[in-house]
Amino acid sequence: MSLSAKAMAEAELEGAFVLLCAFLATDEHYRASASAYGDRGPAAIRQALQLFLAHPELGFVWLALDQRTVVGCCVVCYAVSTSAGAIVAKLDDVCILQGREGQGIGTALIESLKTELRNGGVRRIDTSCHLDNLRARGFYVRLGFNSLNEERLALLL
Repeated sequence: MSLSAKAMAEAELEGAFVLLCAFLATDEHYRASASAYGDRGPAAIRQALQLFLAHPELGFVWLALDQRTVVGCCVVCYAVSTSAGAIVAKLDDVCILQGREGQGIGTALIESLKTELRNGGVRRIDTSCHLDNLRARGFYVRLGFNSLNEERLALLL
């Protein structure tokens, strides 16, 4: 396996779309909160990916590729932290191609993302996982994330 990582370009949009659609349609932890997020299905995913390409100043989709196949991805949005006095990144939708889990792709994806963000001057990565998703929580802790003892909330506008 020869993995590479990069920000999504137009050429990888379809691979990212298929991966995110599969993840958001089947992940039990996401599905439990999907209505609170205002989930609008595949059309919204495609629109979001196109928005990332049109507005890279807002964030990007980070990909893990095996040759030219998208085998992992995550979504990164920028924010300003008043406590850090700096730009931070909000990490969402970390997913690995079905059948490729447990091969180190997720770790490689996040480690390469950490390097990319650090090189870009980003000071912190914030993420969340469902309270019952102990596997995801363990993954993030192994990668150096710390619990904030908070719960993420959403308000649809």
